[in-house]
Amino acid sequence: MTARARLVLFLVAAVVVAAFFTDACAHLPTFGTPDHPYGDRAVAAALAHRTANVVSSVNFDIRAFDTLGEESILFGTVLGATLLLCRAHDERRRRARAESVMPTTRLFGTVLLPVALVVGVYIVAHGQLSPGGGFQGGVILATALHLAYVAADYRALKRLRPLTALDVADSLAAASYSLIGLAGLVAGGAFLENVLPLGTFNTLTSGGTVPVLNAAVGVEVACGLIALLAHFLSQAVELTESDRHENGDA
Repeated sequence: MTARARLVLFLVAAVVVAAFFTDACAHLPTFGTPDHPYGDRAVAAALAHRTANVVSSVNFDIRAFDTLGEESILFGTVLGATLLLCRAHDERRRRARAESVMPTTRLFGTVLLPVALVVGVYIVAHGQLSPGGGFQGGVILATALHLAYVAADYRALKRLRPLTALDVADSLAAASYSLIGLAGLVAGGAFLENVLPLGTFNTLTSGGTVPVLNAAVGVEVACGLIALLAHFLSQAVELTESDRHENGDA
């Protein structure tokens, strides 16, 4: 495609998007009024579905289809980075060297790692009850695991990080979100419609499919970020150019 054709395609798409955006803005509630229809409807829907955290109810119930797109974007990003950062034919893998760490840093990382893991699991599991959820908890879990790199070295992180299993878990978690949506469709409702019992309000089992989707996103985000950082760290620590290339023969 020529530069002129790309410019024309962009201008046409920009005009269409601008038209829809302008029409949407024209139907927004007047700014500065006490009337907040979206907030009122979101709170009512969250209470009806027995989800104490309105934000999680919006993300994984009212607009669960949009959240599926956000999760797919992250999954595609990890997949693309994995393909781009794989070992090239002119690179070889070297053994990571042992690194010296200050005793205070080692103690800090060793103590904080299990605490951060517990906090991450708690944030994911209680996302339908309190602030947090799958995205936030997944980031905390991924960060917690990399405290091993801070407390020890890359070799310790690699021993704690079963990359193959994490890749499989990432794919299964991403697919499970769509499968839960299909369950609602098969049950005679709509895609991603709640098909589980709502439970008792303000308890761990309340919210229907919200905690299940929350857990799927938490696993996908945690495994995806760990895999993404694994490839970046591998490029920085383990991979080097081949001897032939280093000697100037190529």
